[in-house]
Amino acid sequence: MGVRMLLVCALCTLFCQAWSSAEPHVTEVELHPLFLYPWRNQGKGVVRVKRDWIIPPIRVLENSKQVPEDLVQIKSDKIFLGEVIYKLEGPGVDQEPKNLFEIDDKTGVIRSKRPLDREKHSSFTLKAFALSSSGERLENPTTIEIVVLDQNDNRPAFTQKQFVGTVAEFSVPGTSVMSVSATDVDDPMTDNAALSYSIIDQESIPANAVTKTMFGINNQTGAIYTRDVGLDREVVKAFRLKLQVADMGGMGLTSHGEAVIHVSDINNHAPQFNPASYSMTAVENELNYEIGRVNVTDKDDRETGNWEAKYSISNDPKSNFAIRTDPATNQGVLTVLKPLDYETQKEHILSLTVENVNPLSSKAANLPPSTATVVVTVVNKHEAPYFKEDPILIEVPESVLPSTLLVQISALDPDKSKLRYEITKDPESWLEINEDTGHMKSRRRFNMRSPHVIKSVYWAVVKATDADGLSKTANVAIKLKETNDFPPQLIPLSGSICRDITSAGSGLFLTAVDEDRPPHAAPFFFEIDDDLWMNWTVIRVNDTHAVLRPHKELEPGQYVVTVLVKDSGSPPLDSYAQVNVTVCLCDSHGDCKSETGALLGTSMGISFIALIIIMACVALLLLLILLAVALTTCGRRHHLKKGTGLLVGESEDDIRDNVLNYDEQGGGEEDENAFNIDLLWNPHEPPSSPRSFYPGSGVPRGKQPLRKDAPHNLPSPIYPRRPPADPTDIEDYINDGLEAADNDPNVPPYDTALIYDFEGDGSVAGSLSSIASGSSDGDQDYDYLNDWGPRFQKLANMYDPR
Repeated sequence: MGVRMLLVCALCTLFCQAWSSAEPHVTEVELHPLFLYPWRNQGKGVVRVKRDWIIPPIRVLENSKQVPEDLVQIKSDKIFLGEVIYKLEGPGVDQEPKNLFEIDDKTGVIRSKRPLDREKHSSFTLKAFALSSSGERLENPTTIEIVVLDQNDNRPAFTQKQFVGTVAEFSVPGTSVMSVSATDVDDPMTDNAALSYSIIDQESIPANAVTKTMFGINNQTGAIYTRDVGLDREVVKAFRLKLQVADMGGMGLTSHGEAVIHVSDINNHAPQFNPASYSMTAVENELNYEIGRVNVTDKDDRETGNWEAKYSISNDPKSNFAIRTDPATNQGVLTVLKPLDYETQKEHILSLTVENVNPLSSKAANLPPSTATVVVTVVNKHEAPYFKEDPILIEVPESVLPSTLLVQISALDPDKSKLRYEITKDPESWLEINEDTGHMKSRRRFNMRSPHVIKSVYWAVVKATDADGLSKTANVAIKLKETNDFPPQLIPLSGSICRDITSAGSGLFLTAVDEDRPPHAAPFFFEIDDDLWMNWTVIRVNDTHAVLRPHKELEPGQYVVTVLVKDSGSPPLDSYAQVNVTVCLCDSHGDCKSETGALLGTSMGISFIALIIIMACVALLLLLILLAVALTTCGRRHHLKKGTGLLVGESEDDIRDNVLNYDEQGGGEEDENAFNIDLLWNPHEPPSSPRSFYPGSGVPRGKQPLRKDAPHNLPSPIYPRRPPADPTDIEDYINDGLEAADNDPNVPPYDTALIYDFEGDGSVAGSLSSIASGSSDGDQDYDYLNDWGPRFQKLANMYDPR
C-alpha cells in the first residue's frame, strides 16, 4: 500500500512541474506505471467497499509538435494472473474528433497522435479498460481526464470594423462619447485573453482643424471620453481615431481598429436678418398672393431646428398680412391675407422678428432677436361695386299690394362712379326695381303656395353695375308673412242621417278646408242659420270638425241646412254653405235603408235579405226542374224515317206498347218535314226512371194533374181500343179519343199535350199512308185534316202545298 501511494505522489509532482513550466512544450518526464486494481479486505463481519484509483487530470499543451507524445501509462494488478489487453474509448479516440489519442494494448501507454487545439476542444474525458485475452473485463473502466493547456496563439479583434459616435460641440472634458470592444478566443482565465485598449492616432475633419489630443480611452473598458476643450462644430466637423487592442495586458498580440466621432451642433447662433429693411408693393383687393421675401443667416447646422427660422409680424392691427418660412431657403415669404384698400390706406409699415424653431442654447451669446422693417405700398386698382350685405333680407306680408316699396337696394363703388341696378333673377316676376335709385317694389301680389317659395322665403338676385361695366350681384331673401286671404270652405255639402235622433248615425260630420296656413286657418267655428235653429244644431267636436244633427225626429226626406264656417285668422274670414241632408230610416247599425227594407227589418217580418235569398233559391229550383225535364224529353225523341206514316215508328215489326206523342207547337213553327215522336212511359219501368214523368210537365205518371173544369174523383171513361181498319177510320178514332179525354177528370188540362195509347197485336198504325205515303207531298191531299178540329189545323197547314 505504501508503494502505491508513493507512485501516485510522484506522478502528481511531475504534472505540477509540467503545469508551472514556462516552456512552450511539456518537459519529458519518466512515466511510472499506475497499478489500477480494486482491493477488498474482509474481516469478521466487516466488508470493505471496493475502491478505484483516481487519476488526476492529465494536462497537455496545445499545438505541441512532439507527436506522437506519451501522456500516461496504466497497468492492472491482474497482470500477474495472465495476459492483460488495454483498451481506450471516448472523444478523441473512437468518437469525434477521432484519432487524437491511442493506447498501447499491451503496455497501457496512452499517447497523443496529433497536435491539439484548445480553442476547438479544451478537454477530453476517456474510458480505459483492462481485458483478458478472452475479452473478459478484468477491472472496472477507469476515467481519464485530459486538459488542453492554452497558448497565446490568437490575436484579439475589434467587434466592429468602424465605430461611430457623436459628441456635442463645446462639451467639457471628461464627457463620455462612446465605447469600443474587442474579443480574444484564447483562454479568458489566462493573460492570453487579457486585453488592453489605446488610441494611437487622431485626425480631425477637416484636416488639421484641431491638432491637440481631444479624446482619451479607458485601456480596460474601451470607453472613449473628451480630454480637452475646443469642440466647435463650425471649426471641426468630426474626428477619426486609430485604435489598438493587445492581449497579455498590452504586451502580447495586437490588432487595430477605427472610430469616427462627429461633433453635433447646438443652437448657439441666433438667426440674423440680412438686410434689415425691405420695400414691397401690393395691389388692392387682391389676396392670398406673395408680395416679397426676407432673408436671414444662421451659422448652425442647416436643415435642423437650430437653423430653421420662425417669423412673426408686428404693427399689423387688421391682420392683413401673413409670413411663412420657405423650408428650402429659410427665407420669410410675405403674403396678403386680407384685401387692401387703396382709398383707405395707401401704405403699411410692418415690423418682422425672427428666431429659431429650437430654443437657443445657454452657451449662445445673450442677444435680442433680430428684427427687420418692411414698407408695403398699396397700388390703386379700378374696383367693382360691392354690397354691404349679402343676402339682402326683406320681410313683407304675402298680401302686399302691387307697387308697394319693399326696400332700397344700395351698393357702394370705391371709385365713386354712378351705379345702375337691375334684377337678374325673379322666377315669379313679382319684383321691379328702379335702375337709378335701386328702389325695389312689388309688381303683383305674392303667393305662399308658389314652388319658388321655400320655407316662406322667396329668393331673387339683384346686380349693380358701374360706369365702366364692372358689376356685382347680391341675393335678395324675401320672407313672406302669412295673411288671412282665403275663407274656409265647408265640406261635405251633402250627406245622410238617421231619422231616429238616438241612433249612432243621427249626425253628419262637417269640416272645412282653408288655403291659408296657421294661424289663419284652424280652429274653425260652425254656426246654424237663425231660421233653422229650432230643428237643427251643430256641435263642435274639435278644432277642425263639428256634427250637424236635428233637435227632434224629422220625417224622412231631403232637407237643406245653411251652415256658417269661420276661421281663426286676423281678421277672421267666413263663408256660408248649404248642406243637403237626407233623413232616412236606419237599421240597427245606423245605416240608411229603403222603406221596404225598413219594414222588413222590423220584428214583425223577416229580413229583406233573407226573403231575397229564399226567392232566389225557389227560382233556381224551378230552373233545375225545367232543365231536367227538357233533357229527358230531348233524350226520348226520334225522327220519322222518310216514306213512313205518321203513326209508324222506325220498326214496323211490333208497335205494341208504343205511345205516339203529338206536340202541337205554335208561334210560327216551320218544321214541315217531320214530327218528333217520343217514346213515353213504360209501366214496367221503375218510378225513378226519366220515362216515369209526363212529358213537359214534370208530373209523375202516378200523380196526374187535376182538371179544374170537371168533377174530381170520378172514374175515367173507356177510351177506344179498336184499331182502325183503314186510314179513313182514323178520324173517327181520334174524335172518340178526344171526347173521352174531354170528359175524363183524371187527365191533364187542355193546355197539356194529349197522350194517345195504341196497344195490342196486329196494329195497323203503320198503314197511315194518307199522312206519310210513298208518293210526293204534292200528290197528297190534306184538306180533310181541316175538318178534324183546331188540333189538326196546324198539321193541315204544314202539309198544304199552298
